[in-house]
Amino acid sequence: MKVDTHYTDFLPETLKACGSMGILLVGQGFSGKPNTMTIGWCQAGVIWGKPIMTVLVRHSRFTYGLIDEAGTFTVNVMPPEFADSVAFCGKESGRDRDKFVEKGLTAVPGKLISCPVIGEGVIHYECKVVYRDDLTPDGIPSDIQTRFYPQGDFHRVYYGEIVAAYAEENARERLAVEPY
Repeated sequence: MKVDTHYTDFLPETLKACGSMGILLVGQGFSGKPNTMTIGWCQAGVIWGKPIMTVLVRHSRFTYGLIDEAGTFTVNVMPPEFADSVAFCGKESGRDRDKFVEKGLTAVPGKLISCPVIGEGVIHYECKVVYRDDLTPDGIPSDIQTRFYPQGDFHRVYYGEIVAAYAEENARERLAVEPY
């Protein structure tokens, strides 16, 4: 059973999963067909007096256009038994494949936004884009550019107001991880 939580209740687990296995970002454009991709970078905190989650998406990613179109996204923390699905969703493009179908993931309608969450996830954040900005080479040190942007495919940073957060009652046990 999923229960509403404060967005900070599971941030340690979310950030730990993001930095290890990765977490799944979902975007859905006006066509109504969702796509998911793996992210390993995100932040959460308070900006402009609002709870904000920032995610980075490269312009070349299929999900980029979906988030830009609809202005919403969800962030989903998956349990360890979905490590293969998380890895798959980070390697394959939604332009070419239906990752939900291929990995048996269930798109469940969001509570407050039109973008779905992934039913098999244990922690969910529904976000409404309040600001976006593109990273530019002139603001990034050369060592970071060399390591993360050798092709010049820079990210767009989406600032999403967290409008809903919820989790399985036993999320910590399902994740089997210790918080930071």
